[in-house]
Amino acid sequence: MSMAFPCILVTPEKQLLDDSIAQAVVPAHDGLLGILPHRAPLLVLLGTGPLRIDLPDASRRHFFIDGGIAQMRHGRLTILTTEAICAEEIDAEAARAQYAHAAAMKIADERTFQQRQHLLERARALQSLVRA
Repeated sequence: MSMAFPCILVTPEKQLLDDSIAQAVVPAHDGLLGILPHRAPLLVLLGTGPLRIDLPDASRRHFFIDGGIAQMRHGRLTILTTEAICAEEIDAEAARAQYAHAAAMKIADERTFQQRQHLLERARALQSLVRA
C-alpha cells in the first residue's frame, strides 16, 4: 500500500507542482482540510490561505493560495486556484504593505466590507508564510 499519491497545483498562468506527495493540508472555504493517500473522492471549494504539501522524504513545501477548487479523484489530488505563490517567493515588506492598505480601507457598504475582509485575510496568510 503506497503512502504517496500524485498532486498537481495549477493556476491560470502556470503549473507550480506536479509531484508525488505524502499529505496535503488545503485551506478549504470553511477551514483547513488534511488530505491523505487513499482518500475518498472529494471536491472542495478553496478559500484564501496557506497550502502545505508534505513530501514522502519528510520535507515540506508551502504555498499561498487564493480561491479555487481541490479535487481528489482516482488517488490523484488536483488543486486549481486563481493564484498561488511559493512561500520562498513572498515579499515580507509587500505583505505588510498589503495589510496596512487593507486595514486603512474605508467601509462604505457591504461590498467594501467584504473586500476589506478578504484583503486582510490574504495579507495575514502571506505574513504567516513569511514566518513559516
